Amino acid sequence: MGGVDGPLRVAIADDAMLLREGIQKVLEDAGLDVVASVGTADELIDVVAADGLDVAVLDIRMPPSHTDEGIVALERLRADGSDIGVLLLSMYATPEYALRVMGAGSGTGYLLKERVSEPQTLVRAVETVAAGGSVVDPEVVEQLVKRSRADDPLARLTERERAVLELMAQGYSNSGIAQTLFLGLKTVETHVRSILQKLGLEESPEHHRRVLAVLALLGER
Repeated sequence: MGGVDGPLRVAIADDAMLLREGIQKVLEDAGLDVVASVGTADELIDVVAADGLDVAVLDIRMPPSHTDEGIVALERLRADGSDIGVLLLSMYATPEYALRVMGAGSGTGYLLKERVSEPQTLVRAVETVAAGGSVVDPEVVEQLVKRSRADDPLARLTERERAVLELMAQGYSNSGIAQTLFLGLKTVETHVRSILQKLGLEESPEHHRRVLAVLALLGER
């Protein structure tokens, strides 16, 4: 993986050349190595198969149908056993798409394209999925929280616990949450334990409880 022997190695797929160039500039300015820039999901799949990459950044809607090609590519990669970090970009905050992305497992993210104009947000998302974390755009998180039903397990969370969970959904580590909310690390760890308990997420060798907690936030449970 990048960061051990060198910078993260990234491939970009989007049918809009100007957007690809913008993403490439942001990532290269941050010290990442963009090794490929292509216009279709199929080309992206070929690049991943031919070259050991750390992250793929790709549009959700690409040729030929401009519907969900990016998510289909993610699902193909996971079905083939690839654990490459995958960050999906979209013009729209579509909860259903976010659920499919999160359902693909760890090392995945769903971000609005407007975040390309926020270099730190984009770079942090790429680094998070490369490290096996999960990222969901804050706008999507906000929509899904509003859709939560009163009898949902999320209703058991305190306001502070919900804030912690929303940051977990954005890919923050416990230390990152502590810095963002101006809390002590032990306090954050206590909140995380409480969140997992209230959502009924027991220890399991088959599931990552933090990912399951985020899926609960996204309405999967």
